[in-house]
Amino acid sequence: MTVIDLESYEDALATYDPVMGLEVHVELGTKTKMFCGCSTELGQDANTQTCPVCLGLPGALPVVNEIGVESAIKIGLALNCEIAEWCRFARKNYFYPDMPKNFQTSQYDEPIAFNGYLDVQLEDGEVFRVQIERAHMEEDTGKSTHVGGATGRIHGASHSLLDYNRAGIPLIEIVTKPIEGAGARAPEVARAYVAELRELIKALGVSEARMEMGQMRCDVNLSLRPNGTETFGTRSETKNVNSLRSVERAARFEIQRHAAVLNSGGTVVQETRHFHEEDGSTTAGRIKDNAEDYRYFPEPDLVPVAPAREWVEELRKGLPELPRVRRARLKEEWGVSEHDMQSILNAGAVDLIVATIEAGAPADQARKWWMGELARNANETGRGLDELPVTPAQVARVAELVAAGDLNDKLARQVLEGVLAGEGDPDTVVEKRGLKVVSDEGALSTAVDEAIAGNAAIADKIRGGKVAAAGALVGAVMKATRGQADAARVRELILEKLGVEG
Repeated sequence: MTVIDLESYEDALATYDPVMGLEVHVELGTKTKMFCGCSTELGQDANTQTCPVCLGLPGALPVVNEIGVESAIKIGLALNCEIAEWCRFARKNYFYPDMPKNFQTSQYDEPIAFNGYLDVQLEDGEVFRVQIERAHMEEDTGKSTHVGGATGRIHGASHSLLDYNRAGIPLIEIVTKPIEGAGARAPEVARAYVAELRELIKALGVSEARMEMGQMRCDVNLSLRPNGTETFGTRSETKNVNSLRSVERAARFEIQRHAAVLNSGGTVVQETRHFHEEDGSTTAGRIKDNAEDYRYFPEPDLVPVAPAREWVEELRKGLPELPRVRRARLKEEWGVSEHDMQSILNAGAVDLIVATIEAGAPADQARKWWMGELARNANETGRGLDELPVTPAQVARVAELVAAGDLNDKLARQVLEGVLAGEGDPDTVVEKRGLKVVSDEGALSTAVDEAIAGNAAIADKIRGGKVAAAGALVGAVMKATRGQADAARVRELILEKLGVEG
């Protein structure tokens, strides 16, 4: 890979002011495509989910997917946008090797939603308002697989394979207005915006918004201008960034790259860029066309979309509790600090904790296990919490066993370890591993007698009034019972047998 000169981040921000524009594509979870009845189910054999319409065959006529329009309106309303009383589709003409029609049916100057905003919260609690230019409807392209070569890209490949199953799947593209004033926090703002948008989309139920599966992807537009000036610089567009961390890294890298180009007396090229996950760098793609180069014109085969105001208001009333409102409510209900709530959000644990509470666990126990033992396992294995092979109901069952005195924390961690290893549900793991707390008074009494007999000097200290020394005998009993004794009851027995009040 070509080595790219970079300015230090601090020096770049000392001289230049970054301006961003974020374009997020959301793949809707409809059962059929945007303009035909073909299935959108994933994982099917290549080119089996196509028809004359999505293949663009002569004489085939498209029909708009009503659920796609409804989803677009919901997204627009949740983003505080105005909803158009009348809008229409346009043809975006460009050489699309993975779009059989060789044009994309999209919206251009008449989007269904426009002029909105989304407030996002940064890690220190600061709220930054991102203005929304538009949210418009369009269709996805097919999938190209480049065979041969070392990079998986078209350069160096021996041939390419095209799968048109994805061509025509409904997309909503959400475009921000220029994001100014973020300064050194621009990459953080970019990440927070995409994270908040993802939570909003999921809350609306219009898409699973799984970035790793391409259901939501972000194009990061960035330019620099000298501090104190108003004119925008030349922008680059880093395409199809598919994780929150990568959005932040792409913005940061481009700030450093642009600054290095400008400081060396060079000129920033308006172009698309490819993001490289392995090192957080970007490389040049193609020279970026302006809108007029796409030769937009109204789609002649589709009637305009004119959503009735009554329908729009009905959808507005049916919107679910939106993420920021929900988080504020949960923060109060759970009695956690702003910092802790942000940590829960960053870990992707909000829904998992809620589901665990709904399954019967106390809120503090649900948070404890997801943000403790399970978060540690997720970090060690490089997975998201929602990718772990454990359910909220299973976590709630572990909390229930602890509350009943059948498990202590040490044993509970071993139970979760067994569940994660695929050994079964919590009760099965307890049975297989023999992990239940020893609560039999006779067995505990015997273990305590043996600990006292084997540690006479410590027992004498306790008899002499040094009650804190009982911890050593508790430890001896816990070791003898492989951590399966009830530590609190063990301490009571020790003090009883030594004639000391706790």
